[in-house]
Amino acid sequence: MKKKFLVIAAIAVIACKGNDEAPVTEGMETDSTLVDEAVAMLEPSQAVVLTVEEANKLAKLPLNCIGVEYPNKLNQTLSGAGDIGEPKELHPAFYGCFDWHSSVHAHWSLVSLLRKFPEMKKAEEIRETLKNSLTAENIRQEVKYFSREQEGSFERTYGWAWILKLAEELHTWEDPLAVELRENLQPLTDLMVQKFKEFLPKLNYSIRVGEHTNTAFALALAHDYAATTGAEDLRLLIEKRAKDYYLNDDNCPIEWEPGGFDFLSPCLAEVDIMRRVLPKKTFNLWMKDFLPQLQSKDFAMEVAEVSDRTDGKLVHLDGLNFSRAWVFYGLANQYPEQYGHLRTLANEHVAYSFPNLVGDSYEGGHWLGSFALYAIQESNKKM
Repeated sequence: MKKKFLVIAAIAVIACKGNDEAPVTEGMETDSTLVDEAVAMLEPSQAVVLTVEEANKLAKLPLNCIGVEYPNKLNQTLSGAGDIGEPKELHPAFYGCFDWHSSVHAHWSLVSLLRKFPEMKKAEEIRETLKNSLTAENIRQEVKYFSREQEGSFERTYGWAWILKLAEELHTWEDPLAVELRENLQPLTDLMVQKFKEFLPKLNYSIRVGEHTNTAFALALAHDYAATTGAEDLRLLIEKRAKDYYLNDDNCPIEWEPGGFDFLSPCLAEVDIMRRVLPKKTFNLWMKDFLPQLQSKDFAMEVAEVSDRTDGKLVHLDGLNFSRAWVFYGLANQYPEQYGHLRTLANEHVAYSFPNLVGDSYEGGHWLGSFALYAIQESNKKM
């Protein structure tokens, strides 16, 4: 336990910052020696287990970037000069953390941590942050932005899916604040559901990439929302389209992965949605055609190595390690007899990238905490 605590204490020093600013350290060291020690302390076979102490430290990541307006990547489509505006003006709820979708999953991180650890020291700060951000008026302005004719594809489908992930987390949190925030968010949640319903029937071919537009990743998050909240129309549509896209797939070339900018595995993202939508027998048959090597106890996959964490694209590979891990954990949890051995492989991927949050630049610091938290949650999930 001491080893785990030291590692997570180390990652807590990173806070979102401007391009040339040093991270907020609160008196803790951030030199390369500490990074090396953090990497060494987490053995590859160990899983990270969250405690309330570590939750307080992990919460620093989203808390220190949700209100950071610049640098900012707006991803706007302009129809004229009048469309230009400050990030906070255009997106009063989700203007921080460099881009819109990263702000959304930063909010998810705060809700998730507070739901699990209501006694955490930063609970009141998190509550105030969420209340100030997810107001009814702010969400109305977010919905209004999507009504712009040229923004119909804004954040399709990655950001759409993260809104539903946030909505799902609020739905499962039994707290008066959660009720207030869920009601405030509902117009945007409903809009995202409608967008999925309109878009999926028109998407003839799945998008099989390792970045934001990956179809399987979005379907998995949206399916979780639908299953949790009882949105049957959406759930059935997702299950139909997932089978349309992937049921006949075989021999996925996972040895071609990763691409240099990947933060998702195209092959494993497909596995992640199909384990949700197929019954056990059918899934096992599908896996024998799609990725039969995963059943081998000797299956190995090298972690994705990052050469430069100040490069916003190259640091994606840390995210890939976390997303690979949550797929491996999901398989091991759901089908322990066939895939329980993948838990060790998942631990190895987390062990590589988790300590590297220490001293990270804003390019990674504004979003990787959410991916790490998602992976850790999957490692502890009971099916």
